[in-house]
Order: sequence, then structure tokens, then C-alpha cells
Amino acid sequence: MAIELNGLQEKIFLDRYALKDPNGRNAKIGDTVIVLLDEGTKAHNQQKAIGRVTVTAENSPVIQVQLRNGEDVVVPVENVQIALETTPDQMFDRVSQAIASVEETPEKREEWAKKFRDALDDWKLIPGGRIAAGAGAGDELTLYNCYVIPSPHDSRGGIMETLAQMTEIMSRGGGVGINLSSLRPKKSTVVGVNGTSSGSVSWGGIFSYATGLIEQGGSRRGALMLTLADWHPDLFDFITVKQQSGKIENANMSVLISNDFMRAVKEDADWTLRFPDTTQNVYEYEWDGDLAKWEAAGYPVIEYKTVKAREIWRLINEGAWKSAEPGVIFHEYYNDISNSWYFNPIICTNPCAEQGLPAWGVCTLTNINLSKFEKDGDVDWEALADIVHIGVRFLDNVIDATPYHFIENEANQKNERRIGLGTMGLAELMIKLGIRYGSPESLEFIDKLYKFIAIESYKASIDLAEEKGAFPAFYFESHIENHVKGVATFAGTVFDELPVNYQLAMERVGIRNVTILTQAPTGSTGTMVNTSTGIEPFYAFKFIRESRVGTDVQYVGIAQDWIAAHPGEELPDYFVGAMDLTAEDHVRVQAAIQRWVDSSISKTANAPADFTVEDTAKLYELAFELGCKGVTIYRDGSRDTQVLHTEKSEPTTEETTQIQLKQFTKRPQVLRGQTFKTPTPFGKAYVTINENEAEEIEEVFVKLGKTGADIGVIADGLAVALTLALSPRLSALSPSEKLAWITKKYRRMSGATSIGFGPNKVESLPDAIGKVFEQYAYGKDEDYYVGASEGEEYDTTPEPMSLLVEQATNLDICSACGAAALVKEEGCSHCVSCGYSKCS
Repeated sequence: MAIELNGLQEKIFLDRYALKDPNGRNAKIGDTVIVLLDEGTKAHNQQKAIGRVTVTAENSPVIQVQLRNGEDVVVPVENVQIALETTPDQMFDRVSQAIASVEETPEKREEWAKKFRDALDDWKLIPGGRIAAGAGAGDELTLYNCYVIPSPHDSRGGIMETLAQMTEIMSRGGGVGINLSSLRPKKSTVVGVNGTSSGSVSWGGIFSYATGLIEQGGSRRGALMLTLADWHPDLFDFITVKQQSGKIENANMSVLISNDFMRAVKEDADWTLRFPDTTQNVYEYEWDGDLAKWEAAGYPVIEYKTVKAREIWRLINEGAWKSAEPGVIFHEYYNDISNSWYFNPIICTNPCAEQGLPAWGVCTLTNINLSKFEKDGDVDWEALADIVHIGVRFLDNVIDATPYHFIENEANQKNERRIGLGTMGLAELMIKLGIRYGSPESLEFIDKLYKFIAIESYKASIDLAEEKGAFPAFYFESHIENHVKGVATFAGTVFDELPVNYQLAMERVGIRNVTILTQAPTGSTGTMVNTSTGIEPFYAFKFIRESRVGTDVQYVGIAQDWIAAHPGEELPDYFVGAMDLTAEDHVRVQAAIQRWVDSSISKTANAPADFTVEDTAKLYELAFELGCKGVTIYRDGSRDTQVLHTEKSEPTTEETTQIQLKQFTKRPQVLRGQTFKTPTPFGKAYVTINENEAEEIEEVFVKLGKTGADIGVIADGLAVALTLALSPRLSALSPSEKLAWITKKYRRMSGATSIGFGPNKVESLPDAIGKVFEQYAYGKDEDYYVGASEGEEYDTTPEPMSLLVEQATNLDICSACGAAALVKEEGCSHCVSCGYSKCS
């Protein structure tokens, strides 16, 4: 079935997953090309468009392209990539042939190439991004999304070695997880150089900085997860570092939580931060970051600080409440039920936390599009079983088809053959079945659905073991029996549900893969195939697109179909969006699915703006009690919150009466001012400050250069807000008090993107404006001065083009397209306007 792509779907496909010729000089008239319109400051800021070459000439430095919207642009040849694949069918052909090429005989290769191709058709099986982009494209790009490298050896050489490993993997398209717990605490003595250590968090900043410099195929930045154990003396710094501008900006961060810590929280017990005695001779060659192993060997430990566990827990929850970080990974529980507990412990996760991995661990990802498996008001169980079996073989073949750039990765993976089959389109499937996401009925359905997928995937892996052999580290008794601590392993749980003939087969031949199931983010691919992403509900169903020709109301595909069939009627209540659900609803869905997923899940529990720190703590504790391996909470509006509030309350009458403005007076006819130029993450900004005769600020205008129209609207809104705050006509504060206050507030704001380094770093548009006010007040830097204006008025009418999500109350700005359409879900962020994703 030939697949047609709309504008956004085509853009995602061509930019992220189609084969391309990066040399624009090879372009010919009629070629489909990806055009870089605005180079931005980083790969993920770049604004791109799709078009057709209309004029080119040999040795010409430019090419003329007609964009899909009909606009003709002339661009440098170096800003043009030629699409060698223009349809998904071409990608399906390439990928299916490449993944089937590792089968043993020509007959098997032909058989499975056809089966893989049929499964990919109509987006029933969606390859992970690295597979779609790299399979059959050469030996440079990895087909793995997920990597964890060993914890750094606690030395300068060891840290630099880890840095080199990380950058090599990222440059080839992989996301990396690093557990920093092996690094000695801040101010610890370093005997060899007669100095002290800067600490694990500072070294984490080096890994983060390097990540921000790496482009992966020109369309995504490097992706990094940093973790730290709950016993580490640097824990307080780790939890709060994201609240300090410029420290760690290019990494996700999670605390590794133990069962004992959660018990101490529940019992309000003490918790001791401790670390090995680094003066011991064995430290140099025995210490690898595993404190339990160190203590079991009888080696000495130094206790640094004892505090109440709830003090640490509250700090973690405040961080999550404020900015969705740090996340928590229930690390000990994860290992207790891990299928590899008996030979290969999990030490960290990949950047989006859905894949816990051992040192040198990797995992390959692919997703079943559940929205394709509704039939006659029920799930097409037979077709779903078929696609599960094909998907397991597809992913197992990837292990042998991918290039390996570190022999340690290859040795580890071929010893355990870890794969990650997941799903997308769950919310769409449930809408088709009339089931409200998050309801008790949905939890029963989800349990049935994911239990079915788990059993079928294990049957498929056992069949593969019979044909090709079990993973070499497999040991039957340990794989299915209870852990030494008495916790049932995941494989043991599924084993009890298998038909008897499969139980006997597993005992006889083993199983092909140590883990099989993962729920990863699918922001880009889900948008490309036009379904709900991962296991998330739709974020919203109605969008309002404003353009020069007017306002156009658009609906998500399944909502549009329902409205067409039921004109004049409201959407039923089972069309439920992310913000319609309680945070507890989100966690209960995650837990229901986690029960049948042997790795982990990338999901966001969306919470309302008035969700308190105490609410956050209760939700994390609920997630632990329900068996989640980790959890991410995103409170609506948390990015804009500067002061912690722990209680829901309305202003009192007395408080309300204190918030009053002076009576508005007429603006003077003539004002004098200055215009300052400053860089921002969205291009150059021109900030005009106009004064009255008393040299008091009367008004502010902000105009941006090359940028999306939505951010221009925000700039205009900021200018109005600044005028309100600064004009003596509008506020009871003195001018100097107002200027100091607004400068301080704006200089503390950080957004999703930044520009520059060190003292010249600009965190956001407000931060840039705050810098201008510093210059205005103190005359620190005359380089920003552009000129004076005398009574000059600026047209603050915004460019009329925006995308608004009706349901959302707080959206971030997308750094790729400038639209206010960046939603937080699946433990990640993706743009519902242009398809940009931070994770996939």
C-alpha cells in the first residue's frame, strides 16, 4: 500500500529517516531537497523546509528551490540535502532487505525480507529511528538508540576515557547513559596531585557540555542521561544543579533510588551519605561504583553526613515540582526483577529512562502501531500476535546487522541479545474501542492487552532460541526463579503464564533474548505516522492555526473522522487528553503496562499547575508502590515558577487589596530613548527603552529579527509587561526599585535553549532583556548600543502565523520552529507543530 505523507509527516520522514545526499552540488532540477532556511545556533534549532529544485547551475554557490508552500527561495548549496528516498516505501524496501540479510540461507533472506516488508507497510511496525535512518546505509551509523557505558574510573584519565567513549557513540547516533556514582565526592583528597576533587557533579558538567557540541546526523543533538546513587555524598548538589544556570544543561538527570531509602522515607528514618575510603590500596582497581559489592567485600567506607531521608526526598520532589527534574529510577527494585540480575546488573538507563542497561549495554527499538489492530469493535488478536512475532525476529536480526564501534558493546550484546519491542497508538486504539484512557475499564483492558503482547513476545523468542540458539548467558533456573532476595523476576512472572509446551521448550532450548519489551518515546515517529505517541494519551484533539488567510480549526485525525460522521455533536468523553487526566491516572496506566514490560517505560505524568510538592511526593511514592521502575512528573507551568509553594490557596482580601496600580495617565507626546541590540536563542533582538523628561522609563518595545512569528508575539507581550512594570504611570514602586526587580527576575530565567558561553551566555529572551537593563543601568558594555529614537513608534503587530493547542494551558517554545507547541510527554518533549523531538 503506497503511503501518502502530509506536510509535517513528509518533513519528518525526509529530514530524519530517508537516505540523503548531503552534497547540494549534486542537485538537479526536479530533485526533492531538504533546505536549511535558518542555521540557528545548534543542530536542533535549525529551521528546515522541503522543496523542489527549480534552478541550478554547475559550480554555482546557490540553488533556487520552490518550497512546498509555493515560495521560491535561493539558498547556498551547502544548505541543501538531496532526498535519495522520497517515499516511505523506498525506506521500507531498504530496511527490510538490510535486516533480513543476516538470515543464514538465500531462501530465509528472501522469506523474511518479504515478511518484514509486509509488516512495515501501512506503518504497522515502526522501526526505531536509528534503524530507519541507518539500516542499509553503510557502516558508520549505529542501529542502536540506547547505550550505557561503564561508570568512569575515578581518575582524570578514566574520566577522559569515558568522555571519549561517550562522544564516539553520540556522533554515530546513539544516546548514552552514565552513572556518576563511581566518582569521589567534592573536596575529597586526591593524593597523587596533593589536591582535592571537584566532585561528581562538576565532572558531569563536562559530559553535559560535550553533549551540547555534538550533532547526530545534522538533525539532532547528542542525548545524555546522568545518574547518581542515593548514598553518594554529592547527592544534594546533584539534585539541585539544574536550578543553577549554566551548570548542566544538556543532560537528563535521575537519582538512583534503593529499596532501603524508600523504607527510610516511609519510616522517617535517618539516611547516611557515604563513600569508599579512597586511601585504601584496593580502591584503584576494585572500586567500580557498586557500593553494595564494596561493602560486601569488607572494604572500609567513610560516612560523610547523616540526614533524615525525608529531607532528601523532599528536595527531589521540589526539583521535580519546579522543573520535572531530577527524575527517579527505582534502581534496586529494577535490578531485583531484571532478567539479567544473575549475570549482568543494571547500572544506569538511556537518556529517556525507558531502557535500563548494564555497563556496555545496548538496546535496539521498534514499535507496533496498535491503532492498526482494531477489527469489528475489538482487537484483532491474531494479527497482533503475528506482528509481535515478526517484530521480535526483526529486532533480533538487528543485533547481527548493526555495525559495532566498540568491541565491548558487541561482546556484551551478543552475550545477552537485549531487544526492545514497544508500542504506539494505544490511545487511538482505545478511542476506536470506546474506552476512556485512565478509567478502571481502561486499566483492565491494558492489563489484558500488554499481557497478551508479553506472552506472544516470549513465545517468539523461545521459537527463535529453538531455531538459532538461546542467548549465551542464559541459565534457566536463575532466569525464572525468584531472586536471592525473594523478589520474582519478570521472566518468572511471564513463564507462569506461558502454555505448558512453551514452558517445556524454554527449559529445553532457552530463550533468544534476555529482555524483549520496552516502551520508548515515539515523538517524531508517532507524529510521522499520525497516531498517538507511545503509551500516552493524545495531548489535545483540537488545534487552531492562524495564518494570513484567517483562522483554521484543525482536529487530530481520529477526532476529525468522528466529527465528520457525527456533525454538530461534541466529542464523546472517551476522547480524553493528557491534561484531562489526573496525575494519578497517568501513573496507574504506567504501572498497569509496567507489569508486562521487562525493561522500562518512558512516560510523563502530567499534573495541573496547582499540584503541590506534597502531591508530587505522594505520586512518586504511589509509583513505587505500584511497581513502576521510574517516573517523570511534569507540572503545568513549572518552567515559569520561581518561588516554591506547598499549599493550594487563593489570595486573601487583604493580599488582593495590596496589589493595586496607580491610575493610568496619558502617555507623553514625545519620548526619547535608546535601542540596544542583543543576541537571543531565537535571533537578534532590538530592545528600545523610551524615557520621559524626568529620565524615567515610560515604555519598552522588543522586536526580533529572523524568527518564527509565535516568538515575535511573545516578544511583544514581554514589551507590554515591561512597560506595565516599569512605567511610573502604572506602578507604585519607584523607578529604581522596578528596574532592579525586573532585572533580577529576568536574569534568573532560563529557557529550553541558550546561546553563547561563559559570561556571554544568554539563557532566554527574558535573560537577554535582563542583560540589556544591566547595561542601561550601569553602562557596562557600549557594544550593544545601536542608536537613539525620538518619539519613534514601532509596529508591534505580530506576524499572523501560529499554532495553538486549545487544551493546553502552558506550552514551551519549540526551538526548531518557534511555535508555542512543545509538549512534555513520554518523559521527553516534542513539538506538535513541526515534529521536532528531543529524544527520537
